[in-house]
Amino acid sequence: MNSYQNLIVEFHILQSFPVTCLNRDDVGAPKTAMIGGTTHARVSSQCWKRYVRLAMRDFGANLGTRTKLIAKLIKNACLENGATENQAQACGNKIEQIFIKKAKPADAAKVETADDVAGSDKTDTLLFLSPKEVSILANAFRDNGFNPDAVIKQQKADKQAKELADIIGKVDLHIDALDIALFGRMVAQAATMNVEAAASFSHAISTHKVTNEVEFFTALDDESEEPGSAHMGSLEFNSATYYRYVSLNVGQLWQTLAGQNIPEAIECFVKALFVAVPGARQTTQSGACPWEFARVLVRKGQRLQVPFETAVKPENGGFLEPSKKGMRDYLTKKEQLAGSLFGKIKGFDFGDDIQFNIDKLILSIKEAIVEGDKR
Repeated sequence: MNSYQNLIVEFHILQSFPVTCLNRDDVGAPKTAMIGGTTHARVSSQCWKRYVRLAMRDFGANLGTRTKLIAKLIKNACLENGATENQAQACGNKIEQIFIKKAKPADAAKVETADDVAGSDKTDTLLFLSPKEVSILANAFRDNGFNPDAVIKQQKADKQAKELADIIGKVDLHIDALDIALFGRMVAQAATMNVEAAASFSHAISTHKVTNEVEFFTALDDESEEPGSAHMGSLEFNSATYYRYVSLNVGQLWQTLAGQNIPEAIECFVKALFVAVPGARQTTQSGACPWEFARVLVRKGQRLQVPFETAVKPENGGFLEPSKKGMRDYLTKKEQLAGSLFGKIKGFDFGDDIQFNIDKLILSIKEAIVEGDKR
């Protein structure tokens, strides 16, 4: 029985950055969004999720592999199981062909340059597999003498995908990758392999109006005897105090991980969430800035995100203090309006009390989750 059902941990985070371009659009400019008639700076949820995922490695998380190079992934696992080079390659190709997109006749002229042509080492989609799932597939090939046709017997891709899903078995018994449990997985060809994400990330938005600026730069040639610059260019940037909303569905996490190592998983996730910063232009426009303030809620009920529909105005020389006030006031008001439906178990403010560090916040979250389990 999942005793954590409907239990969520909500993170309402304020984080200020100086001159940065944390997340670029298609022309290399910092991303923005129009909110309440005002232009706000934006960092996409996908961007920040990736850096959280990468940061979890540093805290000992068991992670999956998200790749188009499916054949290579399965091939290496089969080699470790004793297959020959040719056997391993054949097994990898067999799995890859389930997901590869064949070139259509109408696209014949593009076949030679298309990445998704049959026989390429890249597939039509990124497949997300946990270490245990890769091991299960490699073991299945080994048990059948590394004869791929003895493992995947069907001819049509959709039926082959079902075979693959049946070999892997129940998702909640074989997912040992924390990133898959947190961020989910969709496999269009095999719906039974889908995993509902336990973590929900909003796009980070500035709490105030932002106008992108342009940096003009030059570079000098060390060997040139001619005066002046050897190269000139320009880069867009901005600076902002961002509001980040992240929700962790503890019940969904428990279900995907079959109830295993939930406290450790939560600790790893919160630590990664705390340290992860997008890596764009970090060598030229460093943005090594931690959380300024966060309100963390452990509760049962409908998720609640602050829209900052009205941009804050600077006070005392900056945007942080009015952003903290605006966020606190909004959350307090919505909690009062929701009444018993708010389902609050515990709430924590991080950033003002220097004695309440990130380690104590994590411990408090885990204790609150145990308390919520008893309700």
